Amino acid sequence: MNIPDPPVRRPERPCFSSGPCSKRPGWKLENLAGARLGRSHRSTDGKAKLAEAIRRTREILHLPDGYRVGIVPGSDTGAFEMAMWSLLGARGVDALAWESFSKGWVTDVLEQLRLDDVRVLEADYGELPDLAQVDPERDVVFAWNGTTGGVRVPDGDWIAADRDGLTLCDATSAVFAQPLPWDKLDVVTYSWQKVLGGEAAHGMLILSPRAVERLETYTPPWPLPKVFRLTKGGKLSAGIFKGSTINTPSLLCVEDYLDALEWAEGLGGLDALHARADANFAAVAAWVERTPWVDFLAREPATRSNTSVCLKIVDPAFTALAADRRAKVPKQMAALLEAEGVAYDVAGYRAAPPGLRVWCGATIERADVEALLPWLDWAFAWAMGSR
Repeated sequence: MNIPDPPVRRPERPCFSSGPCSKRPGWKLENLAGARLGRSHRSTDGKAKLAEAIRRTREILHLPDGYRVGIVPGSDTGAFEMAMWSLLGARGVDALAWESFSKGWVTDVLEQLRLDDVRVLEADYGELPDLAQVDPERDVVFAWNGTTGGVRVPDGDWIAADRDGLTLCDATSAVFAQPLPWDKLDVVTYSWQKVLGGEAAHGMLILSPRAVERLETYTPPWPLPKVFRLTKGGKLSAGIFKGSTINTPSLLCVEDYLDALEWAEGLGGLDALHARADANFAAVAAWVERTPWVDFLAREPATRSNTSVCLKIVDPAFTALAADRRAKVPKQMAALLEAEGVAYDVAGYRAAPPGLRVWCGATIERADVEALLPWLDWAFAWAMGSR
């Protein structure tokens, strides 16, 4: 294989990690000067900042009336665990899995909660399970966007409007980048460090009125740790959804989230965020179309994520390699790109098939994506040429 000279043009911001993701364009530490550092989160100022984060979230996402928004510990993982441990067990559960994080939720449902009536609908990386099998009489647990597999559900048409069960949706790499049918979703969780490029460790929990009703009428048979408790005396702990967090949040991280929300508002809100992610994905899609050695891991175009874009290598010389050598090529490519300072953290997820993963969420500039793509060609040529 001929090894070309390295491209001349470089991304101005080489951060393409799928979490924590790139900060917004123009971000500076000085932007967080308004943080109430050294103050209690229970103080008037502290609670005001948390309440502002909740209010702005509600406004940008255009949440329906009656939906509750809370800030909880443990990032998206903590928020989703809180929802599962507090809500599941009242009826049968359909658990959907097609990549590592959604498989983790299946493990928790089966091995930690040990629910008896569970149906697992599973698919390999690159595919979706048969969504038509989901039973509206049952609760359903799923990820809207598979961060480690680059596969998303295309819409909410498969969710019944007159369902009896609840829909619990891990949407951490979808919120702010993909349209969500809120009327079909009873629980939505995400973390700040994804599409808005915020800081880690804080989760967001959004509950529909149906989810609140379940919380107030159903008591799980297992003990709940303090950080999972959403009710008191059989009623919703409403303070959580007004800024009175269960544990101590970082007011510096809160300020950073507010900065990201303000940036999003300045762009034009949710539609503008969606458009930025779509444009970034379109740049990658055009390159894949003209590049014979690479393809999307997601097989169906309608299911391809516009944020965590996962790529597989299909070059015959690569596929002819032994499995251990195939696993090394993407890692070597990622190391080359990092050494050149043109792309950080673009190797595929450790449990996914060998490949690359390029974050294309709203904080990424399309010009940087376009500058990166020739470097992927260069890195592939180098990695294969060194065999």
